[in-house]
Amino acid sequence: MTQRPERRGIHVDQSDLLCKKGCGYYGNAAWQGLCSKCWREEYQRVRQKQIQDDWALAEKLQREEEAAYASSHGPQTQSQSHPQASAPPQQQQQQQQPGHGSLGPFSKFEEKKTNEKTRKVTTVKKFFSPSSRTASKKENQEGRTPSPSTSRRASFDTDQVSRDFVDFLKTLQKPGREIHKQCRAFIVNMSSKKQDLGADELSECVQDFYQGMSDRLMSHFKGSSESVEQVMDQVEKYIMTRLYKSVFCPETTDDEKKDLATQNRIRALHWVTIQMLCVSFDEEIPEVSENVVRAITDIIEMDSKRVPQDKLGCITRCSKHIFSAIGINKSEPASADDFLPALIYIVLKANPPRLQSNIQYITRFCNPSRLMTGEDGYYFTNLCCAAAFIEKLDAQSLNLSPEEFELYMSGQASPRLGGSGGDWSGGGADTATTTTTATPTPTNPVLAQLNHNLELLSGLGSRQEAVAEAARSLQADLLSWTESVQREVNDILEKYPLEVAPCTVSAIDANNTDDNNLPLPLTPQVFAG
Repeated sequence: MTQRPERRGIHVDQSDLLCKKGCGYYGNAAWQGLCSKCWREEYQRVRQKQIQDDWALAEKLQREEEAAYASSHGPQTQSQSHPQASAPPQQQQQQQQPGHGSLGPFSKFEEKKTNEKTRKVTTVKKFFSPSSRTASKKENQEGRTPSPSTSRRASFDTDQVSRDFVDFLKTLQKPGREIHKQCRAFIVNMSSKKQDLGADELSECVQDFYQGMSDRLMSHFKGSSESVEQVMDQVEKYIMTRLYKSVFCPETTDDEKKDLATQNRIRALHWVTIQMLCVSFDEEIPEVSENVVRAITDIIEMDSKRVPQDKLGCITRCSKHIFSAIGINKSEPASADDFLPALIYIVLKANPPRLQSNIQYITRFCNPSRLMTGEDGYYFTNLCCAAAFIEKLDAQSLNLSPEEFELYMSGQASPRLGGSGGDWSGGGADTATTTTTATPTPTNPVLAQLNHNLELLSGLGSRQEAVAEAARSLQADLLSWTESVQREVNDILEKYPLEVAPCTVSAIDANNTDDNNLPLPLTPQVFAG
């Protein structure tokens, strides 16, 4: 018997969910454990360093090109280029000789790059990076037209959100008009840039817009954070509904590949049970089962939403149903150690569509204040932890031996509940080779229904054979009955043959008509008037 490894279990401290820099906000696995604020600061630092490195590389390439140009010409050219190389770029352009026309455009390019760096409009990284998608990819995008029903639904949702946004801004009067103008200008600007920017750059643009809009609203409402959050929620809903098709699961990322890998991973873990994850609720209780079904429905519904805050709302509702299910079995409040295993179990049962794409979409384009604090941020952080745990789930996490884990993953064996405390009857190679014994009654209502259906199917063959035999017997009886009836009719006809006497028919006005058999003629009667 293979010795089971020591159980590691699923344990998460509150500190594990917070930002690694200790700012007090919730962190995110997609941001390397940082909150959105610290991640943006780190991203800006790395980006600025990349700009400096690219700028140094550009200067190095310029010096090499000047040296190559000088070496390719005679000593006269070298005598003119040496003092020019040590002079500043402005003096180099003034000292440029008319015969050196090939250096003129490069100096102008250098000056243009300097101005772009000063204004922080673009970077050398963007300059050297190819266009997001070439004409061939654009042709593929044009060829993939959505179905008419999907287009009508998306158009209806967009129009409805636009009307709601305009109605909301009417209550703000003059600031509302300015907000609407800025939002429309931002959407037009993003629509023109979406082909040339990557997912991180699109996220940076949206987050910069959120930050700038929030700062202006904070000064307008004089520090009223509640009013600012209310307006920012409407702004986010309007903007992301209009940009959803462009920024959700973009082709410049590997989000779709991660979605397929996660779905295949969850399908391979279909055999994981509640006892293996030490989940603190019992699905046999009707109230618990109802909350589990609602939680699964909410987490699946997340993919149908277009706005990050609506997707977060689905995660929050799912989490609250999980807490309700745990509360039915436990008298004390549920802890993080109770919630995370249950959330992992719900994700395994639901296998939400495009889970990684939805997580990345929320991470990139949600209002950062929602992810850093509050219950939405807490539940979303736990969902990210659950997805990461599923990717790294191993035998020790489920209190199984490596042999058992491989057998279950390959489908060669299936765990059977036996007793309590997380022990499974049968194990390792012995599980696959043991003879069939009486299977214990599973505590899971789904497994109980499955066993009941298997029992019904096992007797279906014999019952079908019995029905077929009865049909053949009935057919034989019908044939014999037909023959017996035919014989009886023939016997009666032979015994009592039918004799038909000839009948003579005479005309009514013939002379031999028997008048006695005719009725008396009608006599007219006169009634007194």
